[in-house]
Amino acid sequence: MCVVLGAIMSILDVTVVNVAINDLTKEFDAPLATIQWVATGYTLALATVIPITGWAAARFGTKRLYMISIGLFVIGSMLAGLAWSATSLIVFRVLQGLGGGMIMPAGMTILTQAAGPKRVGQVMSVVGIPMLLGPILGPILGGWLVDDVSWRWIFFINLPIGIVALALSARILKKDQPQRTERLDVLGLILLSPGLASLIYGLAKGAELKDFTKPDGLIPTVIGAVLVIAFVFRALNAKSPLIDLRLLKRRSVVAASGTMVLFMAAFMGAMLLLPLYYQTVRGQGALHSGLLLAPQGLGAMVTMPVGGKLTDRIGPGRVVLVGMVVVVLSVAGFAAILEADTSFWALGGVLFVMGLGMGLTMMPTMAAAIQTLEHDEVPRASTMLNIIQQVSTSLGTALISVLLANKLASNLKPFGGGGQTKPGQKIPEAAMDKIAGPMADAFQHTYWYAVALLALAFIPALLLPRKRPDATAAAEKAEVPIAMH
Repeated sequence: MCVVLGAIMSILDVTVVNVAINDLTKEFDAPLATIQWVATGYTLALATVIPITGWAAARFGTKRLYMISIGLFVIGSMLAGLAWSATSLIVFRVLQGLGGGMIMPAGMTILTQAAGPKRVGQVMSVVGIPMLLGPILGPILGGWLVDDVSWRWIFFINLPIGIVALALSARILKKDQPQRTERLDVLGLILLSPGLASLIYGLAKGAELKDFTKPDGLIPTVIGAVLVIAFVFRALNAKSPLIDLRLLKRRSVVAASGTMVLFMAAFMGAMLLLPLYYQTVRGQGALHSGLLLAPQGLGAMVTMPVGGKLTDRIGPGRVVLVGMVVVVLSVAGFAAILEADTSFWALGGVLFVMGLGMGLTMMPTMAAAIQTLEHDEVPRASTMLNIIQQVSTSLGTALISVLLANKLASNLKPFGGGGQTKPGQKIPEAAMDKIAGPMADAFQHTYWYAVALLALAFIPALLLPRKRPDATAAAEKAEVPIAMH
């Protein structure tokens, strides 16, 4: 329960804040380019601190690290709620991110080590609840707080949740034994943390400019990519690397990682489209848009417990393939039916089916990577998976944003929109009758790119284990010595 509370707090915060961006520009009389750093600064802080989580868990113990990360997050939340300027809010959001980046990998490590390999699927289902519901409930909660209470409460609401999570952690979590001899891979940290931050910043900037070739986005992207590649060489040759990439020699780990990269990039990019469609094409507010997204969370709640149990019983391979088929068909459904006047009931039905597929896909994929590992290998594997998830999400949202923006600009050029049209841009009501159709067509067109990217994820997914966790672990232990020669 304490781990789920921490995960809910950190994931909800991202989506809740996104709803308030427009109000924050008015509150601090600051341009959108400045206020956007309230979200971007948090993301960059996450990318910076996640790589150190595996080492810190071994060095200080997962319980202690988890409580420290929640404490940092709560302090950052309190200060953000008291912010007096755009600059102070951005600084406090970075502090939040330093804590938030460690919450998920540390929480996953605690649960998987306690459950053992035979119950990893069920554990991943528990962790997956906030990961799937956060993007659904966040806009609803954020819209209500911003409209009816105060923007400051999107941060203050974390205080009671965090305090309860800290109290439960102190009481429930078992005291662990830190490995005092573990040394920090300083060179690896110097390469990976700035590399990830630069890469994610470059992708975000490229999406904002609608052109990844412009120097403002291209230079940090290239620098980040070079640093990350240099880290890969370092990790494969270091005695005690920051993240043990040699785990990728195991078939289940590399198959799960490949599946996650493609699936998360496509799915999280696709998730960006529908809220924008509701707000720009259909004229819905933030709160109403959040409510219209709720069916996806309901669908995930139905299948997630089932997916976890099936993963432990028959292996993740079959479960993930079924889930992916459902998700691909759902995204293709949006590409087929999305128009300017498509029924909200029809869209909600497709969302519910998509949620059913998600409950059988994302967490079983993560379970496939972890369930064959030894107890001491889990912290670094959890860190690696969280980095993959963060980078894939950033890549997918940046790519889909650019594709959508370019298609919108193309479709609206005859109406005077030209290259100035942006996703989420407020359109005068008098013009909506003429441009609603072309705008909806741009969203529909972009969904097909997500379908194609999701289809590619089937390639690594076919390599996921289709046996019980204990049988898969035994088989991979026999293969590892061969792979290392």
